[in-house]
Amino acid sequence: MKTLTLLFSSLLLTVSAFAAGKQPNIVFFLIDDLGYADCGFNGGKEIHTPNIDKLAAGGTVLESLYVQPVCSPTRAALMTGRYATHTGVYTIVRPHATWGLPLTERTLANALHDAGYATSIIGKWHLGEYEPAYLPTARGFDHHYGHYFGMLDYFTHLRGQDLDWYRDGQQIKEEGYTTHLLAKEACRTITEKDKTKPLFLYVPFNGVHGPLEVPDEYLKPYGALTGGRQKLAGMLAAVDEAIGQIVTAVESSGERENTLIIFSTDNGGPPPGSNGPLRAFKGSIYEGGVRGCAFANWPGHIPEGRRLKEPMHTVDWYPTLVKLAGGSLEQKTPLDGKDVWPMLTQGAASPHDAILCVQSPTVAALRMGDWKLVMNGSDADSENAPEGAAKGQGKGKGKKGKAGSTADAATEAQFGETLALYNLATDIGEKKNLALAQPERVAAMRARLTEFLKDAAKPGQLGQESNALIEQPKKKKGQQ
Repeated sequence: MKTLTLLFSSLLLTVSAFAAGKQPNIVFFLIDDLGYADCGFNGGKEIHTPNIDKLAAGGTVLESLYVQPVCSPTRAALMTGRYATHTGVYTIVRPHATWGLPLTERTLANALHDAGYATSIIGKWHLGEYEPAYLPTARGFDHHYGHYFGMLDYFTHLRGQDLDWYRDGQQIKEEGYTTHLLAKEACRTITEKDKTKPLFLYVPFNGVHGPLEVPDEYLKPYGALTGGRQKLAGMLAAVDEAIGQIVTAVESSGERENTLIIFSTDNGGPPPGSNGPLRAFKGSIYEGGVRGCAFANWPGHIPEGRRLKEPMHTVDWYPTLVKLAGGSLEQKTPLDGKDVWPMLTQGAASPHDAILCVQSPTVAALRMGDWKLVMNGSDADSENAPEGAAKGQGKGKGKKGKAGSTADAATEAQFGETLALYNLATDIGEKKNLALAQPERVAAMRARLTEFLKDAAKPGQLGQESNALIEQPKKKKGQQ
């Protein structure tokens, strides 16, 4: 009865806010390479994350939010509401790559801007910088501060020999630890925002992605830890502090009650991060690579103190947020995402009958209910593989080797590929392959997966093809 009363009250408050025509501010924190079980709210014991945990406790933890195995694909899915099979962004957009998120794609920032929002991205873009048309300020954001890629030095802001630090498309030199600088800019954006407009503030931190670097004072509370784990702890503590500062800025603005806060990782954590009971790490289509550490918080609208097991995917944020903002979902590109607001606020079931997790057109997984089918799965991290390729693709091997069971070998012989079936309700660690014991389920899920993959774009293909949309300067007579 208490739960029903809470949900009914939440529904009434939501309807009341919409009836008043008040669009919520949206603050979206995306944490780079965060492990599923590194924060306290998801079982972490070693690292102190009080600000993050307080937000999680005041909202709903999303236990089954799926992301992509690596970062650019998750950012593309978030920005478009479309799977990698439809954007072609399966892998990392590397520096100087002649492609990015296809210019044919409408972004979440475009849609919210059209709905009357001020739009800012403070942090890592990672969806292309080949031409100005690929930059965030050309993709719906009024303002960008931060960097275009990952792996930059946290103090010098260099990636290799290149300075990767920008304000609205202009390269700038600044001193300071990147997490501190991003927090300061996010707070400034909130404090100085146009009071006549709602704000979409997207804060994709480069923390806690490598290189593992943090000011020494953040290491002191973690003397019991060593090496990379100690540095990661300090880095996450710095991110937690930054989030606390940003939330305080929202509260000081007097708009906390009208601000939806979303927290998510972009992919599973690599070592020395912890994914808890989940199998594998970043770069894999097993749960350790694609199950995000996430929650949503909006006082009076999203129930507090709840843990939601219903599955959703990062592509769902696009239609959910655009609809919540009163924006239009009419566009040329069809959406893969579904509106999950009833699931988040009213206890409805997931709107998906199946969710796709894909590393490439030939390395993919499908979740249907509690069941997950894995095709060509690998425990290996694919981030450092060549563009368009997945390390270990098609081999069924990884850092931990093949599953090693007779059933796995028989399944490979039967289907001519690595194929595995897991019941996540009883085996969240994906240890027991049930493919041979459930042939009818495998056949049905394999047919559904084939349906998902039948029109899959080639890696990077659409991003390169969209270069034709860039207006090229006319050649003068005699030029080659």
